[in-house]
Amino acid sequence: MLVKQATQLIGNTPLIDLQMEIPKQSHIYAKLEMYNPGGSIKDRLGKYLFEKAMKEGEINRHTTVIEPTAGNTGIGFALIAQAYQLPTILVVPENFSFEKQELMKALGAKIVHTASEDGIKGAIKKARELEKEQENAFVPMQFENEANPETYYHTLAPEIEEDLQAPIAAFVAGAGSGGSFAGSAKYLKEKNPHLKTVVTEPEGSILNGGPAHSHKTEGIGVEFMPPFFSEIPIDEIQTISDEETFFYVKKAAKELGLFIGSSSGAALAASLKMAEKLPPKSNIVTIFADSSERYLSKHIYQ
Repeated sequence: MLVKQATQLIGNTPLIDLQMEIPKQSHIYAKLEMYNPGGSIKDRLGKYLFEKAMKEGEINRHTTVIEPTAGNTGIGFALIAQAYQLPTILVVPENFSFEKQELMKALGAKIVHTASEDGIKGAIKKARELEKEQENAFVPMQFENEANPETYYHTLAPEIEEDLQAPIAAFVAGAGSGGSFAGSAKYLKEKNPHLKTVVTEPEGSILNGGPAHSHKTEGIGVEFMPPFFSEIPIDEIQTISDEETFFYVKKAAKELGLFIGSSSGAALAASLKMAEKLPPKSNIVTIFADSSERYLSKHIYQ
Protein backbone atom coordinates (compact mmCIF):
# COMPACT_ATOMS: atom_id res chain seq x y z
CA MET A 1 0.00 0.00 0.00
CA LEU A 2 1.47 3.31 -1.10
CA VAL A 3 0.48 6.45 0.85
CA LYS A 4 1.71 10.03 0.78
CA GLN A 5 0.87 11.15 4.30
CA ALA A 6 0.86 9.51 7.74
CA THR A 7 -2.73 10.59 8.35
CA GLN A 8 -3.85 8.26 5.55
CA LEU A 9 -2.93 5.36 7.83
CA ILE A 10 -5.50 6.26 10.49
CA GLY A 11 -8.22 3.66 11.04
CA ASN A 12 -8.87 0.15 9.73
CA THR A 13 -6.86 -1.30 12.60
CA PRO A 14 -6.72 -5.09 13.19
CA LEU A 15 -9.28 -6.94 15.30
CA ILE A 16 -7.58 -9.82 17.10
CA ASP A 17 -9.19 -12.98 18.48
CA LEU A 18 -7.29 -13.38 21.75
CA GLN A 19 -5.82 -16.86 22.07
CA MET A 20 -5.91 -17.29 25.84
CA GLU A 21 -7.92 -19.12 28.46
CA ILE A 22 -11.33 -17.46 28.54
CA PRO A 23 -14.23 -18.57 30.78
CA LYS A 24 -17.05 -20.60 29.25
CA GLN A 25 -15.30 -21.05 25.88
CA SER A 26 -16.14 -17.47 24.99
CA HIS A 27 -14.14 -15.27 22.62
CA ILE A 28 -12.63 -11.87 23.36
CA TYR A 29 -11.85 -9.75 20.31
CA ALA A 30 -9.68 -6.65 20.76
CA LYS A 31 -9.35 -3.72 18.40
CA LEU A 32 -5.61 -2.94 18.22
CA GLU A 33 -5.59 0.85 18.10
CA MET A 34 -1.84 1.11 18.63
CA TYR A 35 -1.57 0.43 14.88
CA ASN A 36 -2.67 3.98 14.12
CA PRO A 37 0.33 6.14 13.09
CA GLY A 38 0.26 8.18 16.30
CA GLY A 39 0.04 4.97 18.29
CA SER A 40 -3.44 5.26 19.78
CA ILE A 41 -7.19 5.43 19.28
CA LYS A 42 -7.06 9.23 19.57
CA ASP A 43 -5.66 9.60 16.05
CA ARG A 44 -9.19 8.92 14.85
CA LEU A 45 -10.55 11.79 16.92
CA GLY A 46 -7.91 14.21 15.66
CA LYS A 47 -8.58 13.40 12.02
CA TYR A 48 -12.38 13.49 12.26
CA LEU A 49 -12.55 16.59 14.46
CA PHE A 50 -10.07 18.68 12.47
CA GLU A 51 -11.64 17.79 9.12
CA LYS A 52 -15.06 18.76 10.48
CA ALA A 53 -13.78 22.02 11.99
CA MET A 54 -12.06 22.94 8.72
CA LYS A 55 -15.22 22.32 6.69
CA GLU A 56 -17.34 24.35 9.13
CA GLY A 57 -14.91 27.27 9.19
CA GLU A 58 -13.93 26.92 12.85
CA ILE A 59 -10.26 26.80 11.94
CA ASN A 60 -8.10 28.20 9.15
CA ARG A 61 -4.41 28.19 8.30
CA HIS A 62 -3.70 30.84 10.96
CA THR A 63 -5.46 29.16 13.89
CA THR A 64 -3.65 28.12 17.05
CA VAL A 65 -4.98 24.85 18.44
CA ILE A 66 -5.15 24.56 22.25
CA GLU A 67 -6.26 21.43 24.10
CA PRO A 68 -6.13 20.03 27.64
CA THR A 69 -5.04 16.40 27.45
CA ALA A 70 -3.58 13.52 29.41
CA GLY A 71 -1.49 12.50 26.43
CA ASN A 72 -2.87 10.39 23.59
CA THR A 73 -5.34 13.05 22.46
CA GLY A 74 -2.46 15.50 22.40
CA ILE A 75 -0.44 13.21 20.15
CA GLY A 76 -3.41 12.65 17.85
CA PHE A 77 -4.16 16.37 17.65
CA ALA A 78 -0.49 17.28 17.13
CA LEU A 79 -0.26 14.72 14.32
CA ILE A 80 -3.19 16.25 12.45
CA ALA A 81 -2.19 19.83 13.25
CA GLN A 82 1.25 19.06 11.81
CA ALA A 83 -0.41 17.93 8.57
CA TYR A 84 -2.35 21.23 8.45
CA GLN A 85 0.73 23.19 9.65
CA LEU A 86 -1.17 24.67 12.60
CA PRO A 87 0.61 25.80 15.78
CA THR A 88 -0.50 23.69 18.75
CA ILE A 89 -0.45 24.23 22.51
CA LEU A 90 -1.22 21.21 24.68
CA VAL A 91 -1.97 21.60 28.38
CA VAL A 92 -0.85 18.50 30.30
CA PRO A 93 -0.86 17.64 34.02
CA GLU A 94 2.83 17.29 34.79
CA ASN A 95 2.73 13.74 36.21
CA PHE A 96 1.57 12.09 32.99
CA SER A 97 3.68 9.87 30.71
CA PHE A 98 7.08 11.32 29.79
CA GLU A 99 7.02 9.38 26.50
CA LYS A 100 3.69 10.89 25.45
CA GLN A 101 4.93 14.40 26.11
CA GLU A 102 8.11 13.78 24.13
CA LEU A 103 6.04 12.55 21.17
CA MET A 104 3.83 15.65 21.30
CA LYS A 105 6.92 17.87 21.22
CA ALA A 106 8.43 15.81 18.40
CA LEU A 107 5.35 16.64 16.31
CA GLY A 108 5.88 20.35 16.95
CA ALA A 109 3.46 20.99 19.80
CA LYS A 110 4.24 23.31 22.71
CA ILE A 111 3.59 21.75 26.14
CA VAL A 112 2.18 23.78 29.04
CA HIS A 113 2.16 21.96 32.38
CA THR A 114 -0.38 22.24 35.16
CA ALA A 115 -0.13 20.89 38.71
CA SER A 116 -0.62 17.14 39.04
CA GLU A 117 -2.97 17.53 41.99
CA ASP A 118 -5.33 19.71 39.92
CA GLY A 119 -5.92 16.83 37.50
CA ILE A 120 -7.60 17.29 34.15
CA LYS A 121 -9.88 19.99 35.60
CA GLY A 122 -6.80 22.15 36.16
CA ALA A 123 -5.67 21.55 32.58
CA ILE A 124 -9.10 22.54 31.25
CA LYS A 125 -9.02 25.78 33.26
CA LYS A 126 -5.55 26.66 31.96
CA ALA A 127 -6.55 25.92 28.34
CA ARG A 128 -9.45 28.36 28.62
CA GLU A 129 -7.07 31.01 29.99
CA LEU A 130 -4.67 30.49 27.07
CA GLU A 131 -7.58 30.70 24.62
CA LYS A 132 -8.29 34.28 25.76
CA GLU A 133 -4.68 35.25 25.07
CA GLN A 134 -4.83 34.20 21.39
CA GLU A 135 -6.47 36.20 18.59
CA ASN A 136 -7.37 33.12 16.55
CA ALA A 137 -7.63 30.07 18.81
CA PHE A 138 -9.50 26.80 18.55
CA VAL A 139 -10.06 24.68 21.66
CA PRO A 140 -11.66 21.41 20.49
CA MET A 141 -12.33 20.41 24.14
CA GLN A 142 -12.70 16.67 23.64
CA PHE A 143 -14.58 16.38 26.94
CA GLU A 144 -17.66 18.17 25.57
CA ASN A 145 -17.29 18.20 21.78
CA GLU A 146 -19.98 16.13 20.02
CA ALA A 147 -17.46 15.27 17.33
CA ASN A 148 -15.81 13.02 19.92
CA PRO A 149 -18.47 10.27 20.06
CA GLU A 150 -19.34 10.91 16.39
CA THR A 151 -15.78 9.92 15.46
CA TYR A 152 -16.16 6.40 16.78
CA TYR A 153 -19.78 6.01 15.70
CA HIS A 154 -18.67 6.60 12.11
CA THR A 155 -15.26 4.88 12.12
CA LEU A 156 -14.33 2.35 14.78
CA ALA A 157 -17.72 0.74 15.44
CA PRO A 158 -18.53 0.05 11.75
CA GLU A 159 -15.09 -1.52 11.38
CA ILE A 160 -15.85 -3.88 14.29
CA GLU A 161 -19.13 -4.92 12.72
CA GLU A 162 -17.55 -5.48 9.31
CA ASP A 163 -14.56 -7.41 10.69
CA LEU A 164 -16.46 -9.72 13.02
CA GLN A 165 -19.73 -10.37 11.20
CA ALA A 166 -21.04 -12.36 14.19
CA PRO A 167 -23.37 -11.55 17.09
CA ILE A 168 -21.67 -9.55 19.85
CA ALA A 169 -22.82 -10.26 23.41
CA ALA A 170 -20.93 -7.41 25.08
CA PHE A 171 -18.90 -4.34 24.17
CA VAL A 172 -16.32 -3.47 26.83
CA ALA A 173 -14.24 -0.29 26.78
CA GLY A 174 -12.59 2.19 29.11
CA ALA A 175 -13.71 5.76 29.57
CA GLY A 176 -11.61 8.90 29.83
CA SER A 177 -13.47 11.59 27.92
CA GLY A 178 -16.11 8.90 27.27
CA GLY A 179 -16.34 9.60 23.55
CA SER A 180 -14.95 6.35 22.17
CA PHE A 181 -17.13 4.27 24.48
CA ALA A 182 -20.31 6.30 23.87
CA GLY A 183 -19.96 6.52 20.09
CA SER A 184 -19.05 2.88 19.58
CA ALA A 185 -21.63 1.58 22.04
CA LYS A 186 -24.38 3.65 20.45
CA TYR A 187 -23.64 2.25 16.98
CA LEU A 188 -23.31 -1.35 18.13
CA LYS A 189 -26.43 -1.11 20.30
CA GLU A 190 -28.44 0.14 17.32
CA LYS A 191 -27.33 -2.91 15.37
CA ASN A 192 -28.03 -5.28 18.27
CA PRO A 193 -30.37 -4.04 21.04
CA HIS A 194 -29.48 -7.07 23.19
CA LEU A 195 -25.80 -6.07 23.32
CA LYS A 196 -24.48 -5.34 26.82
CA THR A 197 -22.51 -2.10 27.04
CA VAL A 198 -19.83 -2.28 29.73
CA VAL A 199 -17.66 0.69 30.68
CA THR A 200 -14.33 0.12 32.44
CA GLU A 201 -12.72 2.45 34.96
CA PRO A 202 -9.84 2.27 37.46
CA GLU A 203 -10.29 2.54 41.21
CA GLY A 204 -10.23 6.27 41.91
CA SER A 205 -12.65 7.06 39.08
CA ILE A 206 -16.18 8.14 40.09
CA LEU A 207 -18.50 6.24 37.74
CA ASN A 208 -19.32 3.50 40.24
CA GLY A 209 -19.81 5.99 43.05
CA GLY A 210 -16.46 5.50 44.74
CA PRO A 211 -14.32 8.39 46.02
CA ALA A 212 -12.05 10.13 43.53
CA HIS A 213 -8.34 9.52 44.09
CA SER A 214 -5.15 9.02 42.11
CA HIS A 215 -4.41 5.79 40.27
CA LYS A 216 -1.58 4.35 38.18
CA THR A 217 -3.82 3.34 35.28
CA GLU A 218 -3.48 6.05 32.63
CA GLY A 219 -5.84 7.06 29.85
CA ILE A 220 -9.10 6.15 31.57
CA GLY A 221 -10.87 7.26 34.72
CA VAL A 222 -13.03 10.33 35.20
CA GLU A 223 -13.31 13.18 37.69
CA PHE A 224 -16.76 14.16 36.40
CA MET A 225 -19.52 12.35 34.52
CA PRO A 226 -18.86 12.49 30.73
CA PRO A 227 -21.76 14.34 29.06
CA PHE A 228 -21.77 11.78 26.24
CA PHE A 229 -23.03 9.11 28.63
CA SER A 230 -26.50 10.68 28.66
CA GLU A 231 -26.92 9.45 25.08
CA ILE A 232 -26.27 5.75 25.68
CA PRO A 233 -27.57 3.22 28.22
CA ILE A 234 -24.74 1.69 30.23
CA ASP A 235 -25.53 -1.85 31.31
CA GLU A 236 -22.58 -2.32 33.64
CA ILE A 237 -19.58 -0.51 35.10
CA GLN A 238 -16.47 -2.55 35.86
CA THR A 239 -14.06 -0.93 38.33
CA ILE A 240 -10.62 -2.53 38.02
CA SER A 241 -7.76 -2.14 40.52
CA ASP A 242 -4.30 -1.04 39.43
CA GLU A 243 -2.96 -4.40 40.60
CA GLU A 244 -5.32 -6.34 38.35
CA THR A 245 -4.74 -3.98 35.44
CA PHE A 246 -0.98 -4.40 35.45
CA PHE A 247 -1.26 -8.15 35.94
CA TYR A 248 -3.02 -8.34 32.57
CA VAL A 249 -0.63 -5.86 30.94
CA LYS A 250 2.17 -8.31 31.77
CA LYS A 251 0.11 -11.36 30.83
CA ALA A 252 -0.71 -9.89 27.40
CA ALA A 253 2.99 -9.46 26.63
CA LYS A 254 4.14 -12.79 28.01
CA GLU A 255 1.35 -14.99 26.62
CA LEU A 256 -0.03 -13.08 23.61
CA GLY A 257 2.94 -11.05 22.37
CA LEU A 258 0.91 -7.85 22.73
CA PHE A 259 2.40 -4.69 24.21
CA ILE A 260 -0.68 -3.00 25.65
CA GLY A 261 -1.07 0.11 27.80
CA SER A 262 -2.66 0.13 31.22
CA SER A 263 -6.12 1.14 29.99
CA SER A 264 -6.03 -1.95 27.76
CA GLY A 265 -5.02 -4.11 30.71
CA ALA A 266 -8.10 -2.87 32.55
CA ALA A 267 -10.28 -3.53 29.50
CA LEU A 268 -8.94 -7.09 29.26
CA ALA A 269 -9.63 -7.69 32.95
CA ALA A 270 -13.19 -6.39 32.59
CA SER A 271 -13.77 -8.49 29.47
CA LEU A 272 -12.73 -11.66 31.31
CA LYS A 273 -15.11 -10.80 34.15
CA MET A 274 -17.92 -10.40 31.61
CA ALA A 275 -17.08 -13.80 30.09
CA GLU A 276 -17.81 -15.33 33.49
CA LYS A 277 -21.27 -13.71 33.57
CA LEU A 278 -22.42 -14.19 29.98
CA PRO A 279 -23.71 -17.41 28.41
CA PRO A 280 -21.14 -19.90 27.09
CA LYS A 281 -19.43 -19.17 23.76
CA SER A 282 -20.29 -15.48 23.87
CA ASN A 283 -18.47 -12.95 21.70
CA ILE A 284 -17.01 -9.99 23.62
CA VAL A 285 -15.42 -7.03 21.87
CA THR A 286 -13.04 -4.62 23.57
CA ILE A 287 -10.56 -1.90 22.64
CA PHE A 288 -6.82 -1.88 23.25
CA ALA A 289 -6.36 1.88 22.99
CA ASP A 290 -2.57 2.13 22.88
CA SER A 291 0.70 0.30 23.57
CA SER A 292 2.90 -0.11 26.61
CA GLU A 293 5.90 1.49 24.91
CA ARG A 294 4.79 5.00 25.87
CA TYR A 295 4.69 4.06 29.55
CA LEU A 296 8.05 2.35 29.99
CA SER A 297 9.37 5.19 32.17
CA LYS A 298 6.54 4.32 34.58
CA HIS A 299 7.95 0.77 34.88
CA ILE A 300 4.72 -0.70 33.52
CA TYR A 301 6.13 -4.25 33.55
CA GLN A 302 7.51 -4.21 37.09
